[in-house]
Amino acid sequence: MENTQENPTSQNPTPVDETGRAAADATASAVQPEGVAPAESADTALAEAQAKIVELQESFLRAKAETENVRRRGQDDVAKAHKFAIESFAEHLLPVLDSLEAALADNSEDLVKVREGVDLTLRQLTGALEKGRVVALNPVGEKFDPHRHQAISMVPAEQEANTVVSVLQKGYVIADRVLRPALVTVAAPK
Repeated sequence: MENTQENPTSQNPTPVDETGRAAADATASAVQPEGVAPAESADTALAEAQAKIVELQESFLRAKAETENVRRRGQDDVAKAHKFAIESFAEHLLPVLDSLEAALADNSEDLVKVREGVDLTLRQLTGALEKGRVVALNPVGEKFDPHRHQAISMVPAEQEANTVVSVLQKGYVIADRVLRPALVTVAAPK
C-alpha cells in the first residue's frame, strides 16, 4: 500500500511562511551591497569577525592576567598582615620590658620605691594591652556567662542566684573575643 495522499500545507503557503521568505530575501539583499560580489562580501565579513575575535581574546587574556595579579597581591597582603600583626603590640610592650630591666638593675633597698616602680610598670603594661585592644573583665555583680566566665565554685550569698560574687583571676577579651575567661565564684540558689 502506497500512501499517495498529498499534504495540503506544503502546497498552500501560510502567511507566516511568506513573511519568513520575505525577511530572508531582505536580509540577503542587505548583506550583499550592489556591485559587490558575494564572495568578496563574505571574505570582508569573515576578516572583520576574525579581527574581532583576536581583539576579544587579547582583552580576555589581559583581564585574566589582571585578575590573577589582584588575587596574588591580596594573598601577599594577607600574608604580610599575619606576619606583622603582632608588631604593633610588641612595640607597646617594649617600654614595659625596659622598665622591668631597669628595676632589676637597681639595687635599692627602699621598698616604697620598688612598689612605686612596680605600680608604674603595671600601668605601662595595662596601657600597652589596651592599645592592643586587650581589656580585662571584672564581672563582679554580673550574671554568670559561661562564654566569658569560668565558675570555680558556688557560694551562699545575698545576691541573686547565678550572679558573680568574686573574681579569683581576671579574664581578658581582645576585640570582643574572649582571650581568657575570668575565674569566678557564683552565688548559689537559695
